[in-house]
Amino acid sequence: MQDNTDYDEDTGTLGEDHIEEHVGAHDGTHDDHGPGTNVVGIIYGDVGTTTFKCSVTGHLEKAEYVQVPHETCGMVLGQVDSIERKTNLSLEKAKLMSEGQAFNIEERVTAVLTMLGYRDDRDLLQTPGTPFKAGSPVLRADDDLIRNVIGIKENAKTGAYIGMLNGHDVRIELDINSMVQKHVSVLAKTGGGKSYMTGVILEELMKHDVTVLIVDPHGEYNSMVDSGVYVDGAEKFGISPKSYKDKIMEFSPDTKINKSAEPLKFTLANMEPKDLLELTNIKNGRKELTSLKNAIEALRTAKTSYTLSDLMKVLEAEEDGGNGTLLQELEYLNSIDIFAERGTKMNELITKGKTTILNLRGTPPDIQSLIVNRIATALFELRKINSIPPMLMVVEEAHNYCPQQGIVDSSKIMRTIASEGRKFGLGMIIITQRAAKVDKNVLSQCNTQVILKVTNPNDIKAIVSSVEGLSAGMADEIQRLPIGIAIVSGGGVSNPLFVQIRPRETRHGGESVKIIDD
Repeated sequence: MQDNTDYDEDTGTLGEDHIEEHVGAHDGTHDDHGPGTNVVGIIYGDVGTTTFKCSVTGHLEKAEYVQVPHETCGMVLGQVDSIERKTNLSLEKAKLMSEGQAFNIEERVTAVLTMLGYRDDRDLLQTPGTPFKAGSPVLRADDDLIRNVIGIKENAKTGAYIGMLNGHDVRIELDINSMVQKHVSVLAKTGGGKSYMTGVILEELMKHDVTVLIVDPHGEYNSMVDSGVYVDGAEKFGISPKSYKDKIMEFSPDTKINKSAEPLKFTLANMEPKDLLELTNIKNGRKELTSLKNAIEALRTAKTSYTLSDLMKVLEAEEDGGNGTLLQELEYLNSIDIFAERGTKMNELITKGKTTILNLRGTPPDIQSLIVNRIATALFELRKINSIPPMLMVVEEAHNYCPQQGIVDSSKIMRTIASEGRKFGLGMIIITQRAAKVDKNVLSQCNTQVILKVTNPNDIKAIVSSVEGLSAGMADEIQRLPIGIAIVSGGGVSNPLFVQIRPRETRHGGESVKIIDD
């Protein structure tokens, strides 16, 4: 234990003799831990095995990584959980200062540190079994120690490079195999950068020839066919503008609005009555299903192909005249123009190594859900028999397709893919600005989370409940995250990380994200 005469409990500081004993000369280095290693604090007070306080002697920020020597474990990695400035300025003195009276303000900065651990001889992550020593130096963490303890690895074959560890020259990559097998969520408030972040992930998936389908309700992602523009501060990321035009296919039900897209059409000839009824808002319609079966059988005996108009004429001719609701639904489908004599085949929509954009801009929300249900169901069934390659389905505005409250046409298949898709090589990336409005059964299945700024208390609560290893300090930081910084959990990393997102290579279809220059 240290001599109490050498320690000030109120300020959390040590006397000069004690500091020199542990740190050596006051030049910001420590003789035992390598040249140029920065000392940023000294441990004081009651000391535990994983949490303790330090008097800050250098520049230190909340969530920054530090390393502390331990007598038996060697160098242990930690993180700043909280930091505060203590002063002798009272309320009364502050009032007098406002009136012009001068005071000498004494201040000390203290921090609470949480130790993440060290790697033992078996490369297992461990935490010390005995407390650290008071008076030990706290040093700025070395990048190699951070990589080793957290388990950050670079893998050109399976790593998706999304940015740098905030404040450090450490590349952060998500494991693509983990993304496909365990699902991903990208969560942020409106304007928080979720679409920009998703674009970064998609660029990496295209680099690695991953088969992808994007459900794009607003037509944001077809901009990836264009090279991006140079962004200030991008040099440190090693990123330059690039186009992925040769990797992208685009389909849309409305090619009048989305002129660059191929038409997405369904055919009636090979559609069973039950499948057609599922494209309507009629639920549990036994009578309507019987009417459809009879009308379709009549048409199939007369012609090889037929239209919705033909089907409606047969239904209108029925004597009982009880098909009013069904006719209204079919009339609505006919006005959307999603049926044709030749429908889009799944082997046209999905091509190995390509990214398909399902551009639903201009399509009514209820029809969007019907289309997503139809296509997602087909993807799941085809993956079960290995008729299409292993792939990722990216769902933008996911709260519209798998809501927590209420049910839409795509709700059931989204839950099914979330719970069973990984067994068949069908992964999902869920993107939303309202985490609390996404089906919790879907959100909880996402083992990789990319969290940008979120301010709604209900959304923060939903995020915290679905993300393992998220500390109370990190939960508080979610609502204060700067644009361009994300908390990343899972995807091959053992601890949630603050990541500075790399610039886009392609043109961003939404608002631009400013790169933070350290």
